[in-house]
Amino acid sequence: MNVVFRADASLQMGTGHVMRCLTLADALTAAGARCEFICRTHPGNLLDLIRSKGYIAHELSIRQGMSGAGVSGCKTESGEHASAHSHWLGASQAEDAAACVPILAELQPDWLIVDHYALDVRWEQALKPHYRRLMVIDDLADRPHACDLLLDQTYGRQDEDYRAWVPNDCQILCGSQYALLRPEFAARRPYSLQRRVRPQLRQLLISMGGVDKDNATGRVLEALRDCPLPGDCRITVVMGSTAPWLKEVKQQTLSLPWPSQVLVGVSDMARLMADSDLAIGAAGATSWERCCLGLPTAMVVLAENQRCIAQALSNNGAAQLIPITGLESQPIITNRLINPRTLSSMSLAAAAVTDGLGAERVIGNLIKKVHYANQPVM
Repeated sequence: MNVVFRADASLQMGTGHVMRCLTLADALTAAGARCEFICRTHPGNLLDLIRSKGYIAHELSIRQGMSGAGVSGCKTESGEHASAHSHWLGASQAEDAAACVPILAELQPDWLIVDHYALDVRWEQALKPHYRRLMVIDDLADRPHACDLLLDQTYGRQDEDYRAWVPNDCQILCGSQYALLRPEFAARRPYSLQRRVRPQLRQLLISMGGVDKDNATGRVLEALRDCPLPGDCRITVVMGSTAPWLKEVKQQTLSLPWPSQVLVGVSDMARLMADSDLAIGAAGATSWERCCLGLPTAMVVLAENQRCIAQALSNNGAAQLIPITGLESQPIITNRLINPRTLSSMSLAAAAVTDGLGAERVIGNLIKKVHYANQPVM
């Protein structure tokens, strides 16, 4: 089975889209599939990471002058109506599709998998002659698609949220039971849940996303100075190698009253989370990783598209929301939050959200569709 992914990472959009596609690609490769990527060369792209994992990555260049184009309600230079995230693409949809044509025409993938807020039915239909089936990964439910399979791993999302946006015969996989997590999270789950039976706050993990372009990490560290953390608490900060505030954060941790470290390019996040007692994190894709391991979280919404995830996990009791406004001046860690009963309750609620086996469930559906399509007609 040949699979091609179309996804981007950048300083503006972060790394989550590419990272969850890499998770699915690794699982597909383990199942015998051949996977390749198509990515645009935005500042902050992850092309080197993709290639370091053994995948072929085809590059699309950014058109000069497109960085500010595509504001919602406007039109691009090609006259194409712009969506709310059009400016993330670095080209118009028509231009992006045209650039993808020679790559897909040669590969003729069994599945084209697209994970991009700036792409919709227009791009998908333009490329239809060059792929056999299309899978869309989304979590916005705000635009039409011409796909065979749609995945939204948001906790609490319902099939009905997409029914008006996809063809009648499209299969919809909705909910956190389909969360795309690397296999080490499910492997660490029993250990992680067991060590939370009698929780105590000794290890605090801070992870605000792979890029954190607005330095939420630094603002969190500043707010912690006035919080009632135990004297023997240790702080671990995780950042991506392309994070623009990395140097400043490293300097900031040197003056904290607790032993602190900054880790870059972490390859064993599951172990770090399993060994942590509380996380302060963004409401992005790592929400499902924390839930799988039952890790209580003080959660910050850094982008509007994260609000649905954050509110659902807050309502469930798996996380406590922290407003981004005035972050530095509010008690983000309270006595109540570090109370063992609170930590235990949050851990149980988080663990019930996902078991970490979502990638297996998704792959089962991908393989099944290919298998059925290749059956001879009786």
